[in-house]
Order: sequence, then structure tokens, then C-alpha cells
Amino acid sequence: MFTKIGDTHQTDTVLRTEDLNVYYGNFLALHDVSLDLPKHLVTAFIGPSGCGKSTLLRCFNRLNDLIQSFRLEGKVYYYEKNLYAPNMNPVEVRRLIGMVFQTPNPFPKSIYDNIAYGPRINGFKGNLDELVERSLKQAALWDEVKDKLRQSGLSLSGGQQQRLCIARAIATQPDVILMDEPCSALDPISTLAVEDLLHELKKQYTILIVTHNMQQALRVSDMTAFFNVETSEVGGRAGYLVEYDRTENIFQNPQQQATKEYVSGKFG
Repeated sequence: MFTKIGDTHQTDTVLRTEDLNVYYGNFLALHDVSLDLPKHLVTAFIGPSGCGKSTLLRCFNRLNDLIQSFRLEGKVYYYEKNLYAPNMNPVEVRRLIGMVFQTPNPFPKSIYDNIAYGPRINGFKGNLDELVERSLKQAALWDEVKDKLRQSGLSLSGGQQQRLCIARAIATQPDVILMDEPCSALDPISTLAVEDLLHELKKQYTILIVTHNMQQALRVSDMTAFFNVETSEVGGRAGYLVEYDRTENIFQNPQQQATKEYVSGKFG
């Protein structure tokens, strides 16, 4: 069994990759990625389409396992645990490393049952009403829905649905929250609400976010990893990590020319 590691753990690195290569069949999607992702910060993955940002994100909660042609070389660690060790349960990995997708995807259930679903199937023994309320408050949605918890989650606006999905991820009491372009389908006001929420959530969770929006990365993230694509040894175009640093350094003082050109809008 896989247990959440508390804040007294000796390292500030929550997730780590070593010499990571990701294949879909014979296609090399990500090449030789090594990076350490720190606790209680927001880390943004940026780069042009096809550079492997979302592929890397899904490596951390083993969603790529659901793709038949997926193959991984190298190591992916959650603290000292190898996430791809033979004895590692992918379902437990996904409980501790939650996911919020690009398009809001509430279950066709009530607002209450959307939040309660994960804890119920994981055998939660506490007060479910309190957990639902706490999760919705953490997602800054409680005041908007507290009087209509029995209404369908699908009745909410797009921005509210995305915050509902964030609350649903929080309800399983994860350690890490992965977000794959969580604001790309939202209007500017809803986007701002989600971005404001991230600053609060990082006090309790480690957050990784994939975004194509450079200004969003600058607004919400503490660390930024820039990925690009190159011609691989086996042909095709493989994603690789160009530069990884504090966000202000990536945007104001990048060390690589490709990073400078990307963040200044010259390509992408």
C-alpha cells in the first residue's frame, strides 16, 4: 500500500524523473528527461505542441498505462518510491496524484455525489458531509453551490464545472494535483478564478500545470520547465527538456536561446 508522506519528510522533492524516455510504439515522444519537482509549489510545463508536456504529466499518475502502445524507459519517483515498480498499484498512484483535465468533465451526478464518489469507492470512513463541504470550500465553490448540492454537476457553468472537478480531485486527499491546460476551455473571468485558486491550493498540495498560455505560466507558477522538439535518433520529432528554473528566470533571464525565443513569442 502506498501512503501519503507528510511534511516532515526529509526531501523537498516530491516527484523526480531520471533519464526518462517515453515511446508510443516505435515513436519516441519524450527523450532523456531528468528533473526534480518541489513540494508545495506550482510548476508549469510550457513548450510548443508535440513537445511531450502532457505525456510527461500523465507519466506521474500512470494514465499513459491506458494506452496500449505506451512504453517507458528510465525512472519516475514519488519521493523514494519508483512509480513503475512491479508492486506499485496504479489505482493507488492516481489517488495520491490527482488529475484535472483540459475540458471540465463532471460526472452525470449531483454536485454532492461528484465530490463524494472518490472517497466512497476508496472506503472513506469519516463524515462525508464535512468532506464535501471542505473540498468545495478549498475549490472556492462552496458559497455558489451550498444551496443546490443535489442538482446535477452538469448544470453549472464551465468555470464552476472546472472548480467542481478540482474539488473532486481534492476530495480523495491527494498529495499532488496534475492539471492539463485546465483553463483552455474557460472564459477570462473563470480563468482568473482558477488561477487565484492555485495560489491557495499550493499551500497544501504540489501542483503541476501544462499550459500554452505564457502569461498564465508567469502568473501562477513558481517553477517552469520549457520543452521543445528535436529530430530523434530513430526518426520523427521527440520532445526534450530545454531548460528548468524559477519562473522569473525562465521569462526574464533564460540561459538557452530557444527558451528566449519561445517566451518572447518568436515561435510556438
